[in-house]
Amino acid sequence: MNDKETLLGIRRGIEKESLRALPGGGLALTPHPVALGSALTHPHITTDYSESQLELITGVHAGVDDCLRELTEIHQAVYHALGEERLWVGSMPCGLPADETIPIGRYGSSNVGRAKSIYRMGLGQRYGRRMQTISGIHYNWSLPGAGTDEYLGAIRNFRREGWLLLYLFGASPALCDSFVAGREHGLQRLSGHTLYLPHATSLRMGRLGYQSDAQASIAVSYNCLEAYAASLQEALSRPYPPYEAIGVRTPGGDYNQLSTSLLQIENEFYSTIRAKRVIRPGERPLHALRERGVEYIEVRLMDLDPFEPVGIGADTMRVLDAFLLHCLHSDSPRDTPEEIAANARNQHRVAGHGREPGLLLEHWQGGQRALADWAADILAGCAVHADALDAAHGGRAYRNALDRIGERLRRPELCPSARMLTVMAQDFGDSYVGLIRSQSDSARSALLALPYPEALQQRFARLAAESLAEQARIEAADTLPFEEFRRFYVAPERMAV
Repeated sequence: MNDKETLLGIRRGIEKESLRALPGGGLALTPHPVALGSALTHPHITTDYSESQLELITGVHAGVDDCLRELTEIHQAVYHALGEERLWVGSMPCGLPADETIPIGRYGSSNVGRAKSIYRMGLGQRYGRRMQTISGIHYNWSLPGAGTDEYLGAIRNFRREGWLLLYLFGASPALCDSFVAGREHGLQRLSGHTLYLPHATSLRMGRLGYQSDAQASIAVSYNCLEAYAASLQEALSRPYPPYEAIGVRTPGGDYNQLSTSLLQIENEFYSTIRAKRVIRPGERPLHALRERGVEYIEVRLMDLDPFEPVGIGADTMRVLDAFLLHCLHSDSPRDTPEEIAANARNQHRVAGHGREPGLLLEHWQGGQRALADWAADILAGCAVHADALDAAHGGRAYRNALDRIGERLRRPELCPSARMLTVMAQDFGDSYVGLIRSQSDSARSALLALPYPEALQQRFARLAAESLAEQARIEAADTLPFEEFRRFYVAPERMAV
């Protein structure tokens, strides 16, 4: 499937989360700016967990540069609406207030808007609000001609070797201690409010990030769509005693969560990569997958790069393209529960200790391998696909990107995680907030300095106005009492084909 026409048919899109922060480095507690439209219905600008956490969404693009151009334009629209606030360019959050003070996303008075907020209320009840303020980049990717079985094979390989992306691109080796206040964390204190691990690559993807003892019990296999769907449906249908203790509603009638099952909805399942399908209005994602198969894959382990104004650069995207082709075209044996557990251990080991000299990982074929040796083999496999992509597109952009990024294997100090610690030490008194506040200011200045043509301003003003009108239309059209809507919304039969 590496012919020119197929490779030119690769499509990618980006979803990028960022907290809104105050100039001093604290969390902005203001509502979602009206100038940005409705978080419920805007096609490119919404919120993720918190009212303070923006999510910027590109369309689908045939070219890396076109995708980055649109992501930049969305950032421009945001910055022109934010006033003195800025987007926090680090994956680990800025200074956070008390957990209960972090605002959850608000989406209006419609049933679907209320359901989105109550889902987030449930996440806060289950995992704490601070855990939900972590931000990252999701890379959505598809290849013409690839079907469900090919995508699932790629996902199995990604889970085996995705730790390499944490080493190459991880950019969260340190954090502000407000994130772990009152929690056991196992980190070392670097300076006043900064905690870290000396060889960490991505604390966001380690034990302090999106982890859950409850979800550790979900045995999700990617050997076939039926097994994947069945394991997820079980988690979406099975009551979980600690969540039953929380209850759907308070004695006063307020909602705590959407359901008492292990997962409220599909999106609650934390994974480094997901099988995806565009859903129809009102459709459950699991139903869409079962009925029409996997349409694309969503890479979810990428940290924000604080040295890139929009959080990701062209080299990174090109390496991702080559790596995903490597995962898709390599042999992909069926996974086992034992291998899945070993994959998780490797992820945590690289997240917390990836730049440690001589680090050993558990190889899925048995035994241990040095990270450096295994990574070199993977990059050699990626080089074949980078060359094929260059042959299709013309030039050497893909191979040059892979060579530049691959240098980080030989020189760990070039990794974003190491670079952050170096700059923090040199210029910011080992302060995580100091570094990211400065980088956030620089990104804001760079994006506000770009030309912002009248046509682009008018386009985003129109999208904002249309999204607000659409939210009002949805709210006016509601007739079902919310409790009836909630029961329908989480009904297990809606996940079946």
